[in-house]
Amino acid sequence: MTPQQLCRAVRDDIISGVHAPGDRLTEEALAERYGVSRVPVREALRTLEAEGFAQSRPYAGVFVAELTEPEAADLLEIRARIEPLCAARAAVRRTPEQLGRLKELTALGQDAVRGGRLEELARLNSRFHEVLAEASGSTLLRQLITQLSWKIAWVYAVELPRRAGDSWDEHEQICAALEAGDPDDAARVVAEHIAHAASAYRLRHAQG
Repeated sequence: MTPQQLCRAVRDDIISGVHAPGDRLTEEALAERYGVSRVPVREALRTLEAEGFAQSRPYAGVFVAELTEPEAADLLEIRARIEPLCAARAAVRRTPEQLGRLKELTALGQDAVRGGRLEELARLNSRFHEVLAEASGSTLLRQLITQLSWKIAWVYAVELPRRAGDSWDEHEQICAALEAGDPDDAARVVAEHIAHAASAYRLRHAQG
């Protein structure tokens, strides 16, 4: 396992709650869990700190970070402004292969919902939005949205299963807009998708 693969594995486990906010991340425990030496663990922890998933405390070690409400609100607003632009560009720049991959991920997500395999959804959702970013043809947008998608998955980790069916139906609508090559419709559908997810998230927190 490369340091990059290890970093992704630990990040995925943080997003899914295997490593909960406040949990200590020791080199020994992580090396044993993921079957690697402590050297790539050290590198992965540095990357996760830079991304905001972990934080180092003097004389105490490295811990899973806690996502605050202001940070979550900031992420949701940034996503709502960037992703519609990305979708509009993808509608005219996407390749047939990228559209096929988005359709495949949508089918996998819908199948996971029907099969009750809700633990698969955060990963599939992140990958869908990463491919959508790649389809924009912009390296900068792809880099921004890929990193953003990891944090968004963390924000939505609890909420995704609750509106899983609606969410993946909306992914299907996004694919249809991209296939039609309509940038305005693609931006609109993505904006509505993000708004629905953000509303569900805020409602849950208002009730909680």
